[in-house]
Amino acid sequence: MEKKKIVVVGSSNMDMVVKTNHIPVPGETVLSGSFFMNPGGKGANQAVAIARLGGEVSFISKMGNDVFGKQFIQLFSDEGIDTRYILSDEELPSGVALITVDDAGENSIVVASGANSNLLVKDLDGARDAISKAAILLVQLEIPMDTVTAAVQFAHQNGVKVILNPAPANVLSQELLEAVYILTPNKTEASMISGITVTDLASAEEAAKRICSKGAKNVVVTMGALGAVICENGACSLVPTRKVETIDTTAAGDVFNGALAVAVSENKSLKEAVDFACGGAAISVTRMGAQASIPYRTELIAQELQPGRYSNVDKET
Repeated sequence: MEKKKIVVVGSSNMDMVVKTNHIPVPGETVLSGSFFMNPGGKGANQAVAIARLGGEVSFISKMGNDVFGKQFIQLFSDEGIDTRYILSDEELPSGVALITVDDAGENSIVVASGANSNLLVKDLDGARDAISKAAILLVQLEIPMDTVTAAVQFAHQNGVKVILNPAPANVLSQELLEAVYILTPNKTEASMISGITVTDLASAEEAAKRICSKGAKNVVVTMGALGAVICENGACSLVPTRKVETIDTTAAGDVFNGALAVAVSENKSLKEAVDFACGGAAISVTRMGAQASIPYRTELIAQELQPGRYSNVDKET
């Protein structure tokens, strides 16, 4: 299978995870937790997902000149990720995320961005050739918005398809949206960008259409256990996900986006690409951790052979 280069611009964090029976409310202390550390960060998670799922990927990021930063570089190299465009910050530390996961697999996350917040527009200069020659640019919002905008606009000007994962939720300009090939918000992000509160499939469809009217060529609203609502050429439909037992939703969205980028780079249709992405995300939520939960291509192939793999929802909305 021919590979087409994917470039990810984004963050890298060390995730410090506590697994407990419920997420504490303000002022509450919970003593029943277990702790582990796992490499994470939206950009890094998506780059690892792309590599494991069969894509050829370069990662543009910035991390501290510390033990975490050195560990990240080695881990990315081991995954087969091109690390030539990863920069070291001599002043700020590597990013850290504090994550609490409850018994239902839901999570609460606080991020100390560190060097991620110092990935500047000028830091893209050494990677512009790689971006211009890529098939896909995948970006998220854990780095400065100026850098996101510069990367997206440069890629768009060079005919590169841009997948923008607008997480964490933020306001997006029309200028930015018009340069995006696929926007992949979750319910919260779709609500903020569209101005329509997303609570069900009908409102997700309405929000997706509104976002398309603002300039995005295609919109994919991820809907958790239901799957994803896609809006393409003014028509919306639901791509269902698989029936699985959820253990931890950390990085599920990142796996979805990485898998989507791989499938689009392989010239799959949007529905086929989203189905592939749903399969990757479904496997990831059955495991603890961020990068530790990311599946390999062979696991998705095995999944496709399983009967009764879809949730009991209609494909069209």
